[in-house]
Amino acid sequence: MEIYLVRHTTPEVATGICYGQTDLDVAASFEEESKRLHEKLQHIANPMIYSSPLQRCLKLATVTAKALGHNTINQDDRLKELHFGDWEMQAWNDIPQGLIDVWAEDHVMQTPPNGESFHQLFLRVKAFLEEISAGKAGSGEPVILFTHAGVIRAFTGYALGLPLINAFRLHIDYASVTKIIIDDKVMRIGFVNR
Repeated sequence: MEIYLVRHTTPEVATGICYGQTDLDVAASFEEESKRLHEKLQHIANPMIYSSPLQRCLKLATVTAKALGHNTINQDDRLKELHFGDWEMQAWNDIPQGLIDVWAEDHVMQTPPNGESFHQLFLRVKAFLEEISAGKAGSGEPVILFTHAGVIRAFTGYALGLPLINAFRLHIDYASVTKIIIDDKVMRIGFVNR
């Protein structure tokens, strides 16, 4: 089974703002970024398409599905970005440094106030992966997921067997595609650069 993890395009938000599950729109560069992305995905035949319900992912999923000749997009809350709770839409510089330091010391298990930990995000991602793997393992149909950097780090870290603390070392560009291949329950990572 092939799973293509697609990060959304650049969101419409000022630099230095903390955002996760805030439902941001896409930036003016959306059309250009989505065209480049379509070139990376156009070779995929008959994919199952899933998306985070946040509009920066859903818009990209919609135009990509149309370009691939598909109409069905399965929205799943488990594909949402990390929830930063009370920090959502605050400038990182305005959040008390002491709070950020406590969170950064153990960002895997520590939660921002009224938010979620990376471990909690990982558990929902793992449940999603196990669900689609069980349903698609024998079908041979590829799966495309339109999601966020945190979710892609969780998927990729899991596939590589990385400790969660090291998943944040993975750099995930906007409109990038990461490919996970699952053969006989063995996971491999590939990158799509077309």
